[in-house]
Amino acid sequence: MHAITRRAALTATGFGLALPALAQARPVTLVVPFPPGGSTDVMARLLAERMAPLLGQPVVVENRGGAATVVGAEFVARSAPDGHTVLVNSGTTLTINPFVLRNLSYRPEDFAPVALLSVLPFAVMVQNRLPGTVRTFIDYVKANPGRVNYGTNGPSSFNNITALLLADVFGLRMQDVTYRGDAQQLADFLAGTLEMLVVGGATANGPHREGKGRILAWTGERRMPFLPDIPTFAEFDPRAVSQTYFGLVAPARTPRAPIERLAAAAGAALREESLRERLMAEGQFAAGEGPEAFAAFMAREAARWKPILARMDLG
Repeated sequence: MHAITRRAALTATGFGLALPALAQARPVTLVVPFPPGGSTDVMARLLAERMAPLLGQPVVVENRGGAATVVGAEFVARSAPDGHTVLVNSGTTLTINPFVLRNLSYRPEDFAPVALLSVLPFAVMVQNRLPGTVRTFIDYVKANPGRVNYGTNGPSSFNNITALLLADVFGLRMQDVTYRGDAQQLADFLAGTLEMLVVGGATANGPHREGKGRILAWTGERRMPFLPDIPTFAEFDPRAVSQTYFGLVAPARTPRAPIERLAAAAGAALREESLRERLMAEGQFAAGEGPEAFAAFMAREAARWKPILARMDLG
């Protein structure tokens, strides 16, 4: 477990966090609605080990992947609203699913915002055998419609929606292949059977550094400081911006006190410079805003994506 700095601990206790012995406290469970190994899982585990000493109780990660985050989200929505079970939600859960999935088993109103953790663009990674610049890759896909395939976590997953947005903006036609998580996509990419991945930096950085694939461009608004030579698609068309986010949400009707306590711990953890640097290395911009700011952020994201999703074919 990484040591929490004295300043972070004092900051946390300044927000009213108690620090009882860990073994005596009931754990907080961070539910990750994806299989282990992807960006959401990485974020949750980094956060859990830092929040535990700040809260004075164990913080554990539980993976409940499936159905484009619906399995994990539904579990948390139906959990006791006592602050002991929270969801590490991504943009898929509360920004995308409510607009594209029929008969969704939860509503955004079933959750109480706790904290915005980070914002992350996607890395578009391609095989080394494919053209090496954004312009030449676009020209190649246009010349070979339907030949380039890419991995997704399902039709309504954020990586598929990102690929569809790029296809719409740049006039491309590609073939999607559905997987249950980033790890399975990466395995097929490394085996050479997938031409393209749309994944977080946690998945893309290793193969890129090892020369087993190439990050063609990022889908965010700005370049990544640790790979300054790799452009963003927005540099070629400002409409080509697709960023997901990670945040903590609790079941609706969770009292204000545990929400504020969790938000304070998450915020203190995310002010730790080593964590911010680690997240940046994984392709994430650390945040740490509390319930009101997180709620406003999700409202803006929903307003932006609603008209985009309305014109997409996600069948």
